[in-house]
Amino acid sequence: MKTIIRGFASAAIICVLSTALAQADDVKAGDLVIQQAWSRATPGGAKVAGGYLTIENKGSVRDRLLGGETDVAAKIELHEMSMKDGVMIMRPLDQGLAIEPGKSVKLAPGGYHLMLIDLKGALKQGDKVPLTLQFEKAGKVQVSFDVQAVGAQAPAGADHGGAMDHNGQSGMKK
Repeated sequence: MKTIIRGFASAAIICVLSTALAQADDVKAGDLVIQQAWSRATPGGAKVAGGYLTIENKGSVRDRLLGGETDVAAKIELHEMSMKDGVMIMRPLDQGLAIEPGKSVKLAPGGYHLMLIDLKGALKQGDKVPLTLQFEKAGKVQVSFDVQAVGAQAPAGADHGGAMDHNGQSGMKK
């Protein structure tokens, strides 16, 4: 009986630690909570990569993601992909991306995303890539992006929902 109780206790401890570790990558900056920051592995010679994450504004004032910087790329731009007349269009968001109070914004493949431009080397699956995000109100925020497999559609262990805008709607425009 003691063996069974110890087994259950060990399993419970592992579950609690796993949950804590999964949440350890959440970054809080003022009223913002940044979760599930990830990117995809890139083939050798690739000069661009996408960066994805979810930003939740738990405050009562709008903030704005303006861009970022990293040592692994010459620059980072904030982009949006949308459909226009049956053609996928990608454009930079020069004014940044608003994060309304009480709302979340999801940067994901096919919608809003960060574009790492002029990579200095390949991103490899399993790497952690440090980035500094720049917000209008929260300022500079350090985030670590987990590099997933080439072609990944979501971070490991996440739901596979589509890109969402600040209204909780799909980042894809029809």
